[in-house]
Amino acid sequence: MTSRNTHQIRHAKVLSRAAVLVGVGLLVGLTGCQSDSGGQRPAAKPGPSSAPHGYVEGAEESSEQQSRLVLADAGTGTVGVLDLITEDITPVNVTPSKPTGGVRGLRTDGRFAYLRTDDATYAVDSGTWTVDHGDHVHYYRAPIRPVGPVGGPGAAQVHSDRTVTAVSSVEGAPQLFDRKKLEEGTVPRGRSLSDADAGAVVPYAEHLLVASAGAERDTVEVRSRDGASVAAFDEPCASARGEAVTRRGVVFGCADGALLVSEDKGTFSATKIPYGRAVDAGERAVDFRHRAGSTTLAAKAGDDAVWVLDVTDRTWTRIGTGPVVAANTPGEGGPLLVLGEDGALSAYDIATRKRTARADLLTKGTASAVVEVDISRAYVNDAGGRKVYEIDYNDGLRLARTFPVGFAPTHMVETGR
Repeated sequence: MTSRNTHQIRHAKVLSRAAVLVGVGLLVGLTGCQSDSGGQRPAAKPGPSSAPHGYVEGAEESSEQQSRLVLADAGTGTVGVLDLITEDITPVNVTPSKPTGGVRGLRTDGRFAYLRTDDATYAVDSGTWTVDHGDHVHYYRAPIRPVGPVGGPGAAQVHSDRTVTAVSSVEGAPQLFDRKKLEEGTVPRGRSLSDADAGAVVPYAEHLLVASAGAERDTVEVRSRDGASVAAFDEPCASARGEAVTRRGVVFGCADGALLVSEDKGTFSATKIPYGRAVDAGERAVDFRHRAGSTTLAAKAGDDAVWVLDVTDRTWTRIGTGPVVAANTPGEGGPLLVLGEDGALSAYDIATRKRTARADLLTKGTASAVVEVDISRAYVNDAGGRKVYEIDYNDGLRLARTFPVGFAPTHMVETGR
């Protein structure tokens, strides 16, 4: 048995045990679900009376998460999707009529990758996603394909649920798109929020959470899907910047900490999680990273430390790490993973704030590197080495696999979550 097969079997077993622990990453409206029998099988066309439970037209259902990495070269615009099950790399021609040019940023909502270029923001369907029904989970895979432009070159944040994709831009009003149309492979006409102060928009609990961008308005507001105001919280969120969706609610980064917005039976509430100390603007947590389903978030705290936000316990922990490029954590008792400017990946015990492991990975080109984390592995992109590294963070940062990709993977996101 090859090491790759051994990894896949172990990975599948871990995912199977963890499925009931994974929190709600996608809001679903389906009820009356029953667990399926497992095993990978092609999706058959449903009969005229009713579709089988979990059926998705054009997709194949699997018994394990179908993780893929979307990779983009900032210099050439080359885009490829690395399948972590088959190890195949699929090139994606994002703009058929002309070269993409440089890719300036990359985001994901779990299925789609959104590439920000000099002229627009383009959606790519990675063909993998997860639907969490609470008591069980469905994993799907489908063909990889480009979809089209969903915003201008200044698109900064993208958040989705099952029906709406919200693209927030540094210039202009946020745009809302019909998620179902994107899944069908077409870009629908976007609908703008008329509020000029609207900043990041997060679809949540069949509503929209809108963080104000203007200095005069420092609140997060609940709106209906048509943009009408539903509620505004008394708890302020000054200079809102950075968001993360967790199973406990949506986290917004504020000048003095974080604001957690949650919903229970149609009622929305907001809870401030303060830093507990004075924090300069340069030390704020503004780019939250976490494993899908986890309630433990990591964010850079300036140049030489990392914030860890425990959403469940409502606490911040600052860990001094030295010069840091990227950080992430699987949560649930897992380590904090920090990629330093020296190219080394370090693991820290969050409770003790002590480093427990170190692995030399990159030699150059670390400025744009990220650390993506799933239930048992971490992934680090090496633009200088034109590789991606798979790390077993539960085994002393052991290098599990190395993927030569044939181009510089400047940007990377993991999908299938």
